[in-house]
Amino acid sequence: MKKDEDNLTFPQPSLIQDATELVASYPTVALTVDCVIFGFEDNKLKVLLIRSDLEVYKGMWSLLGDVVRDTEELDEAAYRVLTERTGMTNVYLDQVRSFSSPGRHPGGRVVTIAYCSLLNIQHHELKTTDNELHWHSLKSISEKDMAFDHKAIIDKCYKWLQKRIQEHPLGFNLLPEKFSLRELQNLYEAILNVELDRRNFRKKFFSMDFLEDTGEFEEDVKHRPGKLYQFNFEKYEKNKRKWIGIDF
Repeated sequence: MKKDEDNLTFPQPSLIQDATELVASYPTVALTVDCVIFGFEDNKLKVLLIRSDLEVYKGMWSLLGDVVRDTEELDEAAYRVLTERTGMTNVYLDQVRSFSSPGRHPGGRVVTIAYCSLLNIQHHELKTTDNELHWHSLKSISEKDMAFDHKAIIDKCYKWLQKRIQEHPLGFNLLPEKFSLRELQNLYEAILNVELDRRNFRKKFFSMDFLEDTGEFEEDVKHRPGKLYQFNFEKYEKNKRKWIGIDF
């Protein structure tokens, strides 16, 4: 027994001597990572998928994933998977959330951590296409086409992306250095899956004061050439603490 400063008596707990033995007694649960890579091309939002290599999911599509190795941090595992499956190395991944439904894997208990990225497909070449790896239009994907709970993972990551792009100027990395307001609006409409009012959209962006008129116009377009703008990333970095995002 041990007394505290108020003279109360508490029983002393026995200390666990062998940490290795303790961990060995834990239930065995596999830990994996899955990468949800969104891409923007031709005013469409797409996602990178690969054919499942499990017989039970023959002919179905899955995300890019693998088991986390004993020596890896979660981030390390995610980047390894991305590099091994696509050959791409210059892609930034955000950890979104875990998926832990006991029945999500037909082979047993597997918890997965989803990572997400958004990139311009024209700027990132796939170095390998093993297992039919290619881009799929997000709108074309249905639950019956997907292995595991990967459709649900995509849906959750898509909602995360929609929120993220309104909180941070991620979309400008998908555009040319010089872009028209039409291109900018098409981008946000594709990602948010909404039709935005042209006048209000432009008013919101001009009020942020991060767009710079280049004095140039679009060329070789079928419609009336629009002005070209640049996003002032340096000005944004200096003022981002004051920026409250874009509310459409």
